[in-house]
Amino acid sequence: MSSEEKPGGESMLTVVVALVANALLALAKSVAALLTGSAAMVAEAAHSWADTGNEVFLVVAERRGSRPRDEEHPRGYGRSTYIWSLVAAFGLFSAGAMVSVWHGITDLLHEPHEGGSTFVVNYVVLGIGLVLEGTSFVQATRQVRGAARRFDTHPLRYVDKTSNPTVRAIFLEDLAALIGIGLALAGIALHQLTGEPAYDAAASIAIGLLLAVVAVFLMRRNMEYLLGEALSPALRADVLRRMLDHPQVDRITYLHVEYVGPQRLFVVAAVDLVGDDSESHLAVRLRQVEADIETDELIEDAILTLAPPDEPALHP
Repeated sequence: MSSEEKPGGESMLTVVVALVANALLALAKSVAALLTGSAAMVAEAAHSWADTGNEVFLVVAERRGSRPRDEEHPRGYGRSTYIWSLVAAFGLFSAGAMVSVWHGITDLLHEPHEGGSTFVVNYVVLGIGLVLEGTSFVQATRQVRGAARRFDTHPLRYVDKTSNPTVRAIFLEDLAALIGIGLALAGIALHQLTGEPAYDAAASIAIGLLLAVVAVFLMRRNMEYLLGEALSPALRADVLRRMLDHPQVDRITYLHVEYVGPQRLFVVAAVDLVGDDSESHLAVRLRQVEADIETDELIEDAILTLAPPDEPALHP
């Protein structure tokens, strides 16, 4: 990707849509699970409650990560987005995956209690779930496709590589939710057709394993950005090109760039300025060039030093 998008209103809209959808579904699935005793429905209820909690964490991540930098945090608060997104992913693993697997195994080992209601309750709730989760997934997909189109990359590659953890989390959680509803429908239908509740329990375990895979992937990606995710060669070249476009920069001999938040970069560079000013004038010009570079929407903070004359210049 040659550049990055700035997080903002579209990401927050995606989170809010997912939050409302999952909160409504969590209540409906919980009622259905109590009425029918379905293990798959218990797993789906746990899934939706976990997703609802996750969206709350993601709202916190968006709000805290978007705060402007200050004296205590000169590189801004962008990394807090990864911290809260990591907490959300762990919540999906513990409250969603573990509960679903545990309940499915429990029902396999012990004859599950069946409620007095018919299977129709489960089908109705899961049908509503398809509509609500589908609506949320459409919003997430629209944002992902729009960004992927701007960066001329495949949407799934964008989901993997984007530095915006909110978009990645919502897209994958909604996709997992739709697959989970399909697994639940299959398990309940096989239970109804065969009279064997093991299919229902197996669906609960499958949903839990699906959530575990998604949660571990999200945790790993957030940890990589907290540890220092490397920029793609194209994005690094784009940053170098933007800096060389400054009229006062003649050449750059050293460049270090790292993420300090979603679509926010910290830049350290050794530059050679045009002209042949005295040392005191160079210091003033260097600070001004730093300030100019920081007006770029991509660069949160820039530190420039003077380049030694014998070092080779970098090229985009």
